[in-house]
Amino acid sequence: MDNLQKIIENAWENREMIKEESVQKSIREVIALLDVGELRVAQPTDDGWQVNDWVKKAVSLYFPIQKMVTIEVGPFEFHDKIPLKTGYAAKGVRVVPHAIARHGAFIESGAILMPSYINVGAWVGSGTMVDTWATVGSCGQIGRNVHLSGGVGIGGVLEPPQASPTIIEDNCFIGSRCIVVEGVRVEKEAVLGANVVITQSTRIIDVTGDEPIVYKGRVPARSVVIPGTYKKEFPAGEYNVPCALIIGQRKESTNKKTSLNEALRDHSVAV
Repeated sequence: MDNLQKIIENAWENREMIKEESVQKSIREVIALLDVGELRVAQPTDDGWQVNDWVKKAVSLYFPIQKMVTIEVGPFEFHDKIPLKTGYAAKGVRVVPHAIARHGAFIESGAILMPSYINVGAWVGSGTMVDTWATVGSCGQIGRNVHLSGGVGIGGVLEPPQASPTIIEDNCFIGSRCIVVEGVRVEKEAVLGANVVITQSTRIIDVTGDEPIVYKGRVPARSVVIPGTYKKEFPAGEYNVPCALIIGQRKESTNKKTSLNEALRDHSVAV
């Protein structure tokens, strides 16, 4: 692995190297390891997440060495550089037409893909449902037992290589049409109501106490979140700007489904 990393780092600094067959072989080896889950773009640690930026560099280098080919799937035709993921039965993954995942994305046994899209470098855990028309962008990290509801957009993050990918941790529920991008981290067991949009600059405001607490770039564990607005002054006047409001906490419970249903009912959260 150390040798692979060294080759990738050198090729990143000197792009002429990617013309060499041995370097191309190393890049494809990294993508193959991502595909089977033996490598990750980012991985959880005891005190947060570790970004493996050299792996992200390999993903970026994969595109220029691949040639455009025609991919035929029954009556459907695609024209792309990266092959589609295959062998779902052996992997223990349920895939409903027209779910598509690219080679280099890892999908753990027990995951369910409704008609959806998962990009290269992504990691999707067991028990997770990627619902209809949901998308997981390049290098997105989706934990176990997560529900990405219909139309959810999880943004991809490739550049810069050291930037954290967008992360949805275990047991989260992401409501319909939510958008989470720019390396935002949604911590374990959080619930995002329908239409919540979170970027790195979005104010995530905890309004459950006497004074508001503002977060940016991360949603604290077990938070129940809905879309909101706050007033902001501009040269042309005062306008309402979108934000995300933490209106409660999901109870700690060994029965996550019961806990989720209680959170949705207690806080009247639309999903």
